[in-house]
Amino acid sequence: MTEQATGAPRPQPRARTGGAQPQTVTVEHVTGAQSLIRSLEEVGADTVFGIPGGAILPAYDPLMDSARVRHVLVRHEQGAGHAATGYAQATGRVGVCMATSGPGATNLVTPIADAHMDSVPLVAITGQVASKSIGTDAFQEADICGITMPITKHNYLVTDPADIPRVIAEAFHIAATGRPGPVLVDVSKDALQARTTFSWPPTADLPGYRPVTKPHAKQIREAARLIAEARRPVLYVGGGVLKAGATTELKVLAELTGAPVTTTLMALGAFPDSHPQHLGMPGMHGTVAAVTALQKADLIVALGARFDDRVTGKLDSFAPYAKIVHADIDPAEIGKNRTADVPIVGDAREVIADLVVAVRAEHEAGRTGDYTEWWQQLNRWRETYPLGYDLPEDGSLSPQQVIERIGALAPENTVFAAGVGQHQMWAAHFIKYEKPTTWLNSGGLGTMGYAVPAALGAKAGVPERTVWAIDGDGCFQMTNQELVTAALNGIPIKVAIINNGALGMVRQWQTLFYNQRYSNTVLHSGPGEQGEPGEGAAQQPRGTRVPDFVKLAEAMGCVGIRCEDPAQLDAVIEKANSINDRPVVVDFVVHEDAMVWPMVAAGTSNDEVMAARGVRPDFGDSDD
Repeated sequence: MTEQATGAPRPQPRARTGGAQPQTVTVEHVTGAQSLIRSLEEVGADTVFGIPGGAILPAYDPLMDSARVRHVLVRHEQGAGHAATGYAQATGRVGVCMATSGPGATNLVTPIADAHMDSVPLVAITGQVASKSIGTDAFQEADICGITMPITKHNYLVTDPADIPRVIAEAFHIAATGRPGPVLVDVSKDALQARTTFSWPPTADLPGYRPVTKPHAKQIREAARLIAEARRPVLYVGGGVLKAGATTELKVLAELTGAPVTTTLMALGAFPDSHPQHLGMPGMHGTVAAVTALQKADLIVALGARFDDRVTGKLDSFAPYAKIVHADIDPAEIGKNRTADVPIVGDAREVIADLVVAVRAEHEAGRTGDYTEWWQQLNRWRETYPLGYDLPEDGSLSPQQVIERIGALAPENTVFAAGVGQHQMWAAHFIKYEKPTTWLNSGGLGTMGYAVPAALGAKAGVPERTVWAIDGDGCFQMTNQELVTAALNGIPIKVAIINNGALGMVRQWQTLFYNQRYSNTVLHSGPGEQGEPGEGAAQQPRGTRVPDFVKLAEAMGCVGIRCEDPAQLDAVIEKANSINDRPVVVDFVVHEDAMVWPMVAAGTSNDEVMAARGVRPDFGDSDD
């Protein structure tokens, strides 16, 4: 939805501000730009990631005087958006990014879409050309509201400065409540320059926005009955459980029922990896036990998950024996991909808390599930097909080992932000996540270049915690300029480049499905087959690194380290962990042929899961 705010706010009850006591109304005579910064202060925004430009420039003058809002000057607007996302994911608060009109605003489209797919609370503030120039193809004009309409929860075009406080208050409320997501506020330059009255708290004007948080009691009782009757249940946990802060309730429910738990890529840390009931991550590269448990289940209890294609595989063959209990705060998700036998609309924390009460009532009435045979099957799959990897025969670094050791040597409560590709899947598998907000990644959109700026934003939000970005050499080359931002702003993140010299995940598919024809996936040489330089390509001397990541890191004000020897692996990681006054970049030169397993090929059934190359699990039943 897009709202064009052009008139004075209509009289409405005041927005909720956390208490029932009468509040003193603050009134100031200011410019629209000053009103914008004052509004950000009042809603509690303490960090803004952005870049100034002509249309947004009026807002940057009062921003300089703010003692409550810190601005982090990034090097690219995409970095601003991902940094705001990382901040939001690490802190649970609304992330804020700011850009100018036209190309500044359009450079935010990717991180806005990313936040939309992963339900991240984000407010993007953009400058717009003067209101009289809108629609004339003025210099640096782009209809950013129209462009982002499909990828925002709501967006605003503000041309009247009187509307700024109300719009900012509403934007933060919409972004953070219900199913979280991004909200865009586009403000014309003349609205920023004009004189107005700043009044706080503002009045709310959201008559149609009423997220349902309390689940229906009848549906909760029906779900509890199915759990008690099931013989092969699975708790399918998605990122909504983390968004709702429901991890404590989830643990209680899991231990009360005794059911196995799978946590999606977006939900890692919602349930301890070390817990005996945890089967791991489901999906295209999920554990054999998690993938197969969903396939063979007779009941799936989906909590804050959306049955996306990476989890279900070929949808019409997914979980053919299972009844579905689907709980989500977004009613549009329920039944979208898989019909729910028991639909539950509500906040995950309230849903799970009510389920605990209802399941206990079932137990008190003598109705408890017997999952003994189910756990015997699950443990057999878990023991027969555990996660693992082979060390390279040539003595080079294994990428899985690198990531495993980073996780093992990291300080307690370290935050890990991953890029997209093989290293993302290895980081999901070989680092142990015991607590929430320890794993950040781009799940739904799969955005290469996410890791470095997201790690920067996370460290800005939780400076007391260690933050590692686990990145691939392909992803790193998309947004590494934000290391300058980190260095100059005193944000000492640590970056592990898993450097296999290729676009690893695409190369894996070329190995498996394209007869090893490595078209345009080699990163360390010019055009040609499998890295052979083509006509006109630059001939690099043997051993030359293009780019040399250590030199690049040092040029951007960071500590650069290279590791190629497994014998030095722990010492290099410990050295990186010991440096906390500057960003650290470690170039881990790893074997190029390592692959991510298990794997379900795109478009196939989860029944076709491969534990390793050429190894299809034997499930020992008549259906295989």
